[in-house]
Amino acid sequence: SGQRSPMAVYMCRAVLPAHAGPRGELGAGPLLRWMDAAACLAAEKHAGVSCVTASMDDIQFEEAARVGQIIAIRTKVNRAFKTSMEVGIKVTVQDVLTNAEKIVSVAHATYVAKPVGGGKVELKPVQLLSAEDHLEHSLAIERRRIRLGYVQVFQKLMQESNKEGDFYTCEEKDAVSTEHTHVQSTELVLPPHANHHGNTFGGQIMAWMQTVASISASRLCRSHPILKAVNMFKFWGPSFVGDRLVFNAIVNNTFHNSVEVGVRVEAYNCEEWIQDQPRHINSAFLIFNALDDKGELLTFPRVKP
Repeated sequence: SGQRSPMAVYMCRAVLPAHAGPRGELGAGPLLRWMDAAACLAAEKHAGVSCVTASMDDIQFEEAARVGQIIAIRTKVNRAFKTSMEVGIKVTVQDVLTNAEKIVSVAHATYVAKPVGGGKVELKPVQLLSAEDHLEHSLAIERRRIRLGYVQVFQKLMQESNKEGDFYTCEEKDAVSTEHTHVQSTELVLPPHANHHGNTFGGQIMAWMQTVASISASRLCRSHPILKAVNMFKFWGPSFVGDRLVFNAIVNNTFHNSVEVGVRVEAYNCEEWIQDQPRHINSAFLIFNALDDKGELLTFPRVKP
C-alpha cells in the first residue's frame, strides 16, 4: 500500500572513526546499541509506556559497514501479546558515493512494557496496513513458540549432561586449554547507560558482552575477531544505575574457521557486592571469525575444555 506502519521507527547513523575497530569497520558494540535503541523506541511508541529488552533472537551479521558509510535501522512492532511485543529490526548500510545499499542484519527482539508503579499494562493490537505486516504478524506467534521451546530444550540438555557427567576431552597434544581464553571484566552502571527509570539499556550490556567476548576469542586467533552472530541472548533479570556488572567470557569450542564464546553477566548492588551474592541477569553465545592480512579466514586451533 506504500503506507508506513504507525509503530515503525527509522534511524540513521553515520559511521565515524570513533565507531570503528582496527580494520576501519563499524564495531559490533555501537551497532548493537543502536539496534536496541531503535527497537525500544518502536516498542514504546506502541505501548505508550517505558519498555525493557527481554530477549533478542539469533542475530546474524551479513555485511560490514566502514567509516564514511551510512547505517539505516528500520524497526517495527510485528505483534503485541499481553504485556510483551515482538519488534522486527532491519539494518542496512548505504555507500554515500555509489548509493548502493546492502543488508547488514535482520533480527527480532522481544520487549516488555514496564509502566510506572510496577503495574501491568495490556497492549493494544498492532494496526496491520500491508501484506508484509500481515505476514510478519502471523510469523511472530510461530517465532514466539519456537523461542520458548528453544529455552526449554536447552535447559533439558544441560540437566541431562550434568546427570551423566559425560564430558568431552580433546586428545590432541596441540590443543589449547580454554582456561587461557577466560576473560573477566567489571563495569559500573552510570546514568548514561540507563533509561529514564534507571534500568540498564540492553544494547549497552550487549556492547560490553561483545567487548569481553572479542578479547577472549583474540587469545586463540592472535588477530582482531569479527562478530558474525549472537545466539540465545535473553535477560533473566534487570540491572540498575549503581549496579556492578561482572562479565565472564570463555571459549566453548572452535569450528575450523569460527569460534564460539560464552558470556555470563552477573549484577551486584552495593550490599550484594560486599556479601558476594550475584544476580545472574544474562547469558549469550557469540560466534566470531578472523581474517589474515590477505582477507582470508584464519583457522582456529582445537581447544581442550
